[in-house]
Amino acid sequence: MNTTRRGLLAAAGGLAGASLLGRAAAAQSFPFRPNQRYPDPAVQILDPSFAKYRIFSSTVEQVATGMRWAEGPAYFPDGGYLLCSDIPNNRIMKFNERDGRFTVFREPANYANGNVRDRQGRLVTCEHSVTRRVTRTEKDGTLTVLADRYQGKRLNAPNDVVVRSDETIWFTDPLFGINGEWEGSRATPEQPTTNVYRIGTDGALTAVITDLVNPNGLAFSPDERKLYVVEWRGTPNRSIWSYDVQPDGTVGGKTKLIDAADQGALDGFKVDRDGNLWCGWGSNGALASEPVEMNGRRIYPLRGNPEDLDGVMVFNPQGKALAFIRLPERCANLCFGGPKNNRLYMTSSHSLYALTVEAHGAV
Repeated sequence: MNTTRRGLLAAAGGLAGASLLGRAAAAQSFPFRPNQRYPDPAVQILDPSFAKYRIFSSTVEQVATGMRWAEGPAYFPDGGYLLCSDIPNNRIMKFNERDGRFTVFREPANYANGNVRDRQGRLVTCEHSVTRRVTRTEKDGTLTVLADRYQGKRLNAPNDVVVRSDETIWFTDPLFGINGEWEGSRATPEQPTTNVYRIGTDGALTAVITDLVNPNGLAFSPDERKLYVVEWRGTPNRSIWSYDVQPDGTVGGKTKLIDAADQGALDGFKVDRDGNLWCGWGSNGALASEPVEMNGRRIYPLRGNPEDLDGVMVFNPQGKALAFIRLPERCANLCFGGPKNNRLYMTSSHSLYALTVEAHGAV
């Protein structure tokens, strides 16, 4: 099912929806303050079926800030904390849910990007540049290298990662971490394609998807029969592809589930217990085709209004847009956490935001 931003605004009520976007943006200017009204107008319902997931008296909160490009959130219930990557600053940050402290967990971190907690409660990290590997942090703090080469050649730039219930580890390997000097160090790729990989319980590394251009976020459906993967450079837009997962760990049945058209851009995402996809959202950075006059200069602005795109888009398992959670910064990734696994944590450019909902993370 192809969903466009134009269609989403229509679903929200046309001009009324656009007006609501403007009011929410005005209410969330910096310095950030939670909206004083309930229900929070930043939570925009695009389909009535989402209403059951909204908590009337819950609002978007900014719980931490000071990063340069926030990514890869992972929640650890035993310790009541969340880890996330601050990629350009080459560090992993730690948010303590119990006392609100935001501290450095690891620095340097080899430009860590995606993080996840495995089934044993250990941290698995995509080291996005320099080392270009996937590691596991053992309970004693030592690092185990899980993957750094495929067929004798170095990986590109491991990006996002998920652990299946059978303890296999799946990760994407685009080029972002070696394309420039912002998220790591520029390097020449050695792999001919940008793949999705599976690390077996025996440590064997297998390329399960090889035909996507810069795969990014990935997640499984609650029953793990579907694998969803973001393609960064889609045809022509960023997309989420759905694959059937076979018992032997291979995938097939490729189907486009979501098309982020009309300036929208997908990034990291998570799935709740009902199979809904909660997706980081923002501008794709595309320039308008014609310049405009501004302060005596002719400039090329971004297409659309990025302020109307920053946040989280929620889709049902069939790819229908259900809701948009408006944020003052572009959301790169998110995860569910909290004592009840219903607190949505959103890594968004410089900051970490949170919203308690009636949905629960699938894992």
